[in-house]
Amino acid sequence: MELTDADLIARVLADDDQHAFGELVGRHQSSVRGLLRQLTRTDISLADDLAQETFIRAYKNIRSFRGEARFSTWLYRIAYNRFREDARKRKELVGVDEELLQAEHDPQTVDPGLRHDLMHALNLLPLHERTAVVLCCQNGLSHDEAARVLDIPLGTVKTNVLRGREKLKRTLAAWAPN
Repeated sequence: MELTDADLIARVLADDDQHAFGELVGRHQSSVRGLLRQLTRTDISLADDLAQETFIRAYKNIRSFRGEARFSTWLYRIAYNRFREDARKRKELVGVDEELLQAEHDPQTVDPGLRHDLMHALNLLPLHERTAVVLCCQNGLSHDEAARVLDIPLGTVKTNVLRGREKLKRTLAAWAPN
């Protein structure tokens, strides 16, 4: 029987079980890295560095996890905060690296041209809309969970997702079936 996130967290808290935390990392690292890749505009090395720092912070601060939201929501919040700290240090966001974008393969998007256009369209969105769209539409968070991650009102998340999706539809209209 597979242990739940709550079971693994309990083991980490009770016994400082690093293997249990390793299992949590294994379960959530892809989605955390995916979020950070979207936020960093596909800078893979920066996203991976921020993801590693996210999990280090999560391990150090796991006692502050209150269980009021899913563990993944708590991780996304840490990742988003880490991204914002890095962005403030850099004072500008990283641009798209076309070669890395072409080299990356996403099993959910079969057509590489569509994937390229989608990534480009996402990068055209303002950061607040892009972040809300990625959290809700790609990572499957509810609007309420995204509001917790971003520490903004629920209505703002809903507006950002709606506006972001509308802009994506307009930008990607050429891909619509005839």
